[in-house]
Amino acid sequence: MAKTSRKVIVTCAITGGIHTPSMSPHLPVTPDQIAEQAIEAAEAGAAILHLHARDPENGRPTQDPDMFARFLPRLKQSTNAVLNLTTGGSPAMQVQERLQPALKFAPEVASLNMGSMNFGLFPMLDRFQKFEHDWEPAYLENSRDIVFRNTFKDIEYILEACSGNGTRFEFECYDTSHLYNLAHFRDRGLVKGPLFVQTVFGILGGIGTHPEDVAHMKRTADRLFGDDYVWSVLGAGRHQLPITTMAASMGGNVRVGLEDSLWNGPGQLAKSNASQVLRIRQVLEGLGLAIATPDEARAMLSLKGGDQVNF
Repeated sequence: MAKTSRKVIVTCAITGGIHTPSMSPHLPVTPDQIAEQAIEAAEAGAAILHLHARDPENGRPTQDPDMFARFLPRLKQSTNAVLNLTTGGSPAMQVQERLQPALKFAPEVASLNMGSMNFGLFPMLDRFQKFEHDWEPAYLENSRDIVFRNTFKDIEYILEACSGNGTRFEFECYDTSHLYNLAHFRDRGLVKGPLFVQTVFGILGGIGTHPEDVAHMKRTADRLFGDDYVWSVLGAGRHQLPITTMAASMGGNVRVGLEDSLWNGPGQLAKSNASQVLRIRQVLEGLGLAIATPDEARAMLSLKGGDQVNF
């Protein structure tokens, strides 16, 4: 009998808080645009939708729960995808502001950055010179002198605040120190497996994009967590497809989306999130790998189910 291929979870990060609206006409900003692109991404094969919100007037990242409320019910009605709400927001936000959507809506999954770090977006000023909104260049320039704060106290606050609502976490790890921070919280009993570990490559301030960087993060996670974690990988910018392809061949799950990269090839802007999902799906299927359904992802991550959220 032929061996059943393993299932790969595809996450799609729809809009994020890194890119600004002037960088691409295809970046979803309004609640309708976010909902439409998220639904298309789910139809293309994304089992998990990683969600941020933006002010529809100017595209600025916002953690106002009312903005999330303008697309979450539509997504729940239109897809079976796992909905993952950010607690990262943007580097300029304080933890109490960043946590509000997860507190209000009790999603199946919320993201959680596993440490403070420099988060350099300012190099994008060299690639994009024309901005529609005044806040955009200042937002990028200010990243020269800002620390994305997630102290041990901040992480404890997020974990404890969500402890009663059944939300599990996508632990975003931008360097090996973040893996050790996660092990610390696991050893204290504040988080339990299976851990959903999202290793992030290519953000200035975090680990790089060399194949040895990917291998080193996996070796470290293997040593710290054994078989009690689910490994997923994202690559920033032009590194998205090479990094995710490499990780898939190493047994990993993958994340794509316009939060992480605006591109669908050299010099070619991605016209939608779904286009990136379809590209990585072609890679995965070319490797003989099967795409996990949302319910298969729920089983792999021990999630509570979409009927137990507050939206």
